[in-house]
Amino acid sequence: MRAYTAGDTDVPLLEETIGANFERVVARFPYHDALIEAGPVPGADARRWSYAKMNDDVDRLARALLAVGIAKGDRVGIWSPNCAEWTLLQYATAKAGAILVNVNPAYRSHELEFVVKQNGTRMLVTAPSDRNSDYVGMARHVLAECPGLRELVFLPGPGGDGRDDGATPLTDAELTYAELLKRADGVGHSLLKARMAELSPNDPINLQYTSGTTGFPKGATLTHHNILNNGYVIGELLGYTEHDRVVIPVPFYHCFGMVIGNLNALSHGAATIIPGRGFSPAAALEAVQDFGGTSLYGVPTMFIAELALPDFASYDLSTLRTGVMAGSLCPIEVMNRVISDMNMKDVAICYGMTETSPVSTMTRQGDTLQHRTETVGRTMPHLESKIVDPASGEVLGRGQIGELLTRGYAVMAGYWNQPEKTAQVIDADGWMHTGDLARMDDEGFVIIEGRIKDMVIRGGENIYPREIEEFLYTHPAIRDVQVIGVPDDKYGEELMACIILKPGAEPLNSDAVAGFCRGHLAHYKIPRYVEVWDSFPMTVSGKVRKVEMREEAVARLGL
Repeated sequence: MRAYTAGDTDVPLLEETIGANFERVVARFPYHDALIEAGPVPGADARRWSYAKMNDDVDRLARALLAVGIAKGDRVGIWSPNCAEWTLLQYATAKAGAILVNVNPAYRSHELEFVVKQNGTRMLVTAPSDRNSDYVGMARHVLAECPGLRELVFLPGPGGDGRDDGATPLTDAELTYAELLKRADGVGHSLLKARMAELSPNDPINLQYTSGTTGFPKGATLTHHNILNNGYVIGELLGYTEHDRVVIPVPFYHCFGMVIGNLNALSHGAATIIPGRGFSPAAALEAVQDFGGTSLYGVPTMFIAELALPDFASYDLSTLRTGVMAGSLCPIEVMNRVISDMNMKDVAICYGMTETSPVSTMTRQGDTLQHRTETVGRTMPHLESKIVDPASGEVLGRGQIGELLTRGYAVMAGYWNQPEKTAQVIDADGWMHTGDLARMDDEGFVIIEGRIKDMVIRGGENIYPREIEEFLYTHPAIRDVQVIGVPDDKYGEELMACIILKPGAEPLNSDAVAGFCRGHLAHYKIPRYVEVWDSFPMTVSGKVRKVEMREEAVARLGL
């Protein structure tokens, strides 16, 4: 049997823009909660928007964008942690036809300048400075260096109570969020409706810069059709209705928060709940408890942190039923506790990449515990998946390891202004080459084996680190492990196991690890080098940056 599957097409795709879809949902559920932001400190009042109120505020912000001259296709960047204004701007730019540029709040001036110049950002909306980041100072530096950047808008501080406390404008190019909103008075609703009528579902509406494990970020260009449908279909598979309340502690600037979170929930009339500007395990569980959350999102390490809270048992999580886990596979013991102790019996595993809007495979309600801990589910509706030989492109058989490819509505329009790089990943037949090694079982479930670039070639043998990592996880002293290839004069590459020990465990060396592996792994799969690490470098989506690990490993070993 060939390693190819096509998702079902029972539920038709949405053929509308994000703004039109939102207005249709608003008409159905005007008085339902749409957006809730928890107070900035315990005991502080939450900010709430019904669908009708959110639509009014989105329209006002969209008219303000038109008032300052934002044209269809202009790039508007947002550089901020999660906050209600982030969501409002997401929908306002969609109605105004501007392309929202998601900027990682962890970026510093050099990275911000690269993004602004790479896509020609016209307006940048920035968070107020805090103890960790001088957003205002860095944004002003970039404003001075980028002639195409014409407006700098300062968001208010946490709590967003209307005060202009983000920053005081120093030039005509700077204005506060409140001042921007006042500009809306000069633009009537008819002008906004006229702009919305010009828009097509196939228009680019979002630029998300990849958080990949290799190289400098590229701007994945996503359309209304891409991301609205991906969010909507995920919600259909999760069984979302207007009665759901989705707690989103994952970042909005990443597709996990913006698409799997906001677009998913708000296309179903559900409520979106922001626990805080950044991730706090206690704040996430408090949001579930205080606002009756029915769904909770996170990467496995976030769920591990929540379960590890000393007072975990004191939280009332009885309203939870589902959620999304993505970024990496979840250990079975953690998944067991998420299902039993957190009441998330229908929690789903999602797999994908920024370039596929992002989700291309997903587990379904009723899938087994094994499927949710060892696979990334099956092909999403309206998409295709296949496993091919990376060298020949031939479709492999079920159970064989090759590169995972995906095709369909979710594949991005391309990398912004980088046609050569686009052609490297999207072939002439429209298949997105994920760069992930995977296999497909007889039921169509996809098992990720690692990255093609992570494959180690030792003396002509192709070695998949994931297999070795899975075995080493069974060692009683190992909490986490990554296996990488390092240069070797004789074999080309040798294996190195980078280990994080469990608390109180005795240190491990290469002899101890080799002894543990002997008789269980082929001799060429036994790591020659073993190093104990405190932590691994990670992307925002929870993936380990093995390129950085290799660089550090080479330095540690003096190779």
